[in-house]
Amino acid sequence: MKVYERLAQAFAAEGVSHIFGIMGDGNMYWMHELDKLGVKMLEVRHEGAGLGMADGWARVTHTPGVATATCGPGVSQLATALLTASRAESPLVAFVGEHPTNDDEYNQRLDQARFAAACEAGFVRLNSADSTDEIVRKAFYLAKLESRPIMLSAPMDIQQKTFDDDEPYKPSSTLFSTRPSRPDPEALERAADIIAASRKPVIVAGRGARWSGAGDAILKLADRTGALIATSLMAKTWLSEDPYHVGVSGLYATRTAIQLFEEADCVIGIGASLNRYTTEHGYLYPNARFVHLDTKPHVMMSGGKSADCYVQTDAKAGVEALESLFAKRSVKTTGYRTPEVKKRLNGHFEDRTEFLLEPGSADPREVINALDETVPEDFSLFTGSGSTAGFSNILFRRRRPVVLASHFFGCIGQMLPAAMGGVLAMGNKPAMLVDGDASVMMHLAEFETMVRYEMPLLVVVMNNQALGSEYYKLDAHEMKAELATVPTPDLGAVAKAFGGRGKLARSAEDVRAAAAEWVAKPGPMMIDARISRSVVTLPYRRMHYGRDE
Repeated sequence: MKVYERLAQAFAAEGVSHIFGIMGDGNMYWMHELDKLGVKMLEVRHEGAGLGMADGWARVTHTPGVATATCGPGVSQLATALLTASRAESPLVAFVGEHPTNDDEYNQRLDQARFAAACEAGFVRLNSADSTDEIVRKAFYLAKLESRPIMLSAPMDIQQKTFDDDEPYKPSSTLFSTRPSRPDPEALERAADIIAASRKPVIVAGRGARWSGAGDAILKLADRTGALIATSLMAKTWLSEDPYHVGVSGLYATRTAIQLFEEADCVIGIGASLNRYTTEHGYLYPNARFVHLDTKPHVMMSGGKSADCYVQTDAKAGVEALESLFAKRSVKTTGYRTPEVKKRLNGHFEDRTEFLLEPGSADPREVINALDETVPEDFSLFTGSGSTAGFSNILFRRRRPVVLASHFFGCIGQMLPAAMGGVLAMGNKPAMLVDGDASVMMHLAEFETMVRYEMPLLVVVMNNQALGSEYYKLDAHEMKAELATVPTPDLGAVAKAFGGRGKLARSAEDVRAAAAEWVAKPGPMMIDARISRSVVTLPYRRMHYGRDE
């Protein structure tokens, strides 16, 4: 068989079911063979969007997503998406063509190893026909082990060589142990001592805890120790069924949550990095000691600090071990779990600050509340970055099967492809993306991809017709904020032109009605929600205007 045939067989043996990208000379033969093997190929309109979809797949499943591009310019289009996936610690394999090894003057030549390194991605190259199995296995092994994108570069001439070995391919899974890591008993005892001595503990749960299935154990631990439950942004709304769940820890916390965090004497980080954003540069928990549970050998906290007690462990195994230890010690404390605290938490997500709305525009806070109430909780949620994320990342409260936020590379434009990949990873189940207008416009062509593959994704554009982050910074400095305004067409009409459904909404009730229409019949749909620029997010009020109300 040809090398490209064996490459396809190896990818299929790794469990790959979906590939995202654009066909070209450097990957077309491989894609043709994968199609024969039943792997679904999703052709996108921009190579970066294909890798963004693979990133969304990886974030939802925590298994490698697979993207593809041809050599040279196809690869260079991946830059921002590669960096975003790397910062998100998403396991990915990007199969890319490479110019022929015997043609140094090939028009689409590119030093793809240097390019991958600049994009913080790993790199492996197919150097010979004999190394075909080894290089695929290595790419998937590294993607899983390092939890980042790995570029597999396959020169076009080597793909056409003959592969003689007829032995079955051994997938990368054979190289891993499946047992979760258990905590060191001495470290666990130290952690238990710190927690047992505390009177006001806060649990900060991250996506690592969610991935490990630690939810029930965390709820039990919180009840036993009297802890508030907060999450990192990456685990937003997870465990929100608990009455003492206070939302996101960090800049997206409510004023009440921040006041409660200031009283904490112990923070228990579980599968969360406790970075500068989660601890708000260390200001949220000024008097707390830290216990940190994570699978990595060690995680540095905000400001280069280390936890008072760090326990390397799988989150579920570690929390269950702590709960067992506390049961033996007969530990049971009230902590924050009092009627007074519950009263303080009543309605704390509401933002009552009044703003004068521009004519024909909606209050973005009411838009978010309408969406959260109208879209059933068994539908997943994706939120973008940029200024409007300050509404989404605080005000959405309902627990959903998947809630994914952006912010990994500080860039806009990446969440539409990620949401598309996430929807497919969930078995094409309905989901909603809420993002800003400038962000959605960057990959607007991919709405046509949504239509082509009949994805049940609702895209809600929080449209203030501006580059919001820059607009409010300019305004706060009494500069010409209008320089950051960019008008947009009726995006509901654009969605219809692409073959989907669309609505232009100028009030929260318009949004509610359009969302209800989509819920009744999920499919590719876009709501262009014209929101008022006069309403400033709570995080931006804090950062730029010195207000916390």
